[in-house]
Amino acid sequence: MTEAAPLVLGIETSCDETGVGVVRGTRLLANVIASSMEQHARYGGVVPEVAARAHLEALTPTLTTALDEAGVTLDELDAIAVTSGPGLSGALMVGVGAAKALAVATGKPLYAVNHLVGHVGADVLSTGDDGGAQVEYPTIALLVSGGHTSLLLVRDLISHVELLGETIDDAAGEAFDKVARLLGLPYPGGPQIDAAAASGDPTAIRFPRGLSLPKDMAEHRYDFSFSGLKTAVARWVEQRQDAGEPVPVADVAASFREAVADVLVTKAIAACNDLGVPRLLLGGGVVANARVRALAEQRADAAGIALRIPPLSLCTDNGAMIAALGAQLVAAGRPPSGLGFAADSTLPVTDIQA
Repeated sequence: MTEAAPLVLGIETSCDETGVGVVRGTRLLANVIASSMEQHARYGGVVPEVAARAHLEALTPTLTTALDEAGVTLDELDAIAVTSGPGLSGALMVGVGAAKALAVATGKPLYAVNHLVGHVGADVLSTGDDGGAQVEYPTIALLVSGGHTSLLLVRDLISHVELLGETIDDAAGEAFDKVARLLGLPYPGGPQIDAAAASGDPTAIRFPRGLSLPKDMAEHRYDFSFSGLKTAVARWVEQRQDAGEPVPVADVAASFREAVADVLVTKAIAACNDLGVPRLLLGGGVVANARVRALAEQRADAAGIALRIPPLSLCTDNGAMIAALGAQLVAAGRPPSGLGFAADSTLPVTDIQA
C-alpha cells in the first residue's frame, strides 16, 4: 500500500455505537467505538432519543482518540466519509451534522455513504501492510444486525449493489433481544442467547423456520421473517409456565438459535446457488453468533462456496467500514457528496453514495 492511497476519516452513528475510523486506502489505521449499550439495557432495547444524545456526548472524544491512534491530524486527511442512512433518524443526524461541520472547517471533501454497503466495504480492510483483500465480484452478502437482515448481490462495491431480500418484520437481532427477554436474560440478547445455548440441545424443540415453506419460497425466496418464530418461542414458554413446569432455558435458547441460523444460512446459500455466485460474505453484529458462523462455514464448504467473514471488530457498526467505502470512492475518482444531502433513515441499499 503506497502513501498515495487516500487517507479517509469515517463516522458512523446509525444506531447505538459511535464509530470513528481512519484508513489509508485499504489499510486500517484506527477503529474506535463508543457504545451506549449500557444506557439502553435498562429499557431492554435501543431508545432512539437516548442514542442520539449519547452520540452527541461521545463523538468528540471518539474522534480525538481515533486520530491519535492513527497518528494523523485533520489537516492530513484527503476526505471525510459519513453514514447518511439507513438507521435511526436522530442518531444519523448527529453524525451527518458533525461530518458536515468538519468538512466546512477543514475544507476536505465529504462523502455520504450507505451504512449497509459499508458492511461489505469492511472486507477490504487490512491491519497489516499487505494492502487488504481484493474483493471478488460478484458476491452475495448476508448482513445481519439488530436493525437489519438483508441479502445483497454485490456486483461492484461502489457502483452496483442489488437488494435480493430483507426481513419483512423483525430483524434477526431484534428477535434475539425479544427471546432473551422472554427467557429472563439481560440485554443485549445475542451474546446471552449464545452463552445459554452452549449447554443446550438445538434439536430439543422444532421451532418454525419463517418463509421457508414452498409457497413462501415462491414469493419470498430471499426474504426473512422472525416475528412468527419469536411468537412460537413465547407460546412454548407460556405453556410450560402454565403447566407449572420449569423452562429449560438452555434448550430453548439452542433451539431458537438453530432456527435463526438455519434460515439465514439456507437462504444465503440458495442465493449463491441460484445466481451462480460461489462467494458469500457475512457482516453485521449477529455474525458474532457462534452457531451462525459455524453453520455458514459448514454449508458453504459443502456447496463449494468461498466464505468471507471480516474480523468481528469490523462486523459490528463501526467507522472504519465507512472510511473504507469512502476511500474506495475517492480512489475511483467519484465526486464528493457536497453539503446538500440529509440523513435518510430508509436509504435504499442501491444508493451507495448520497
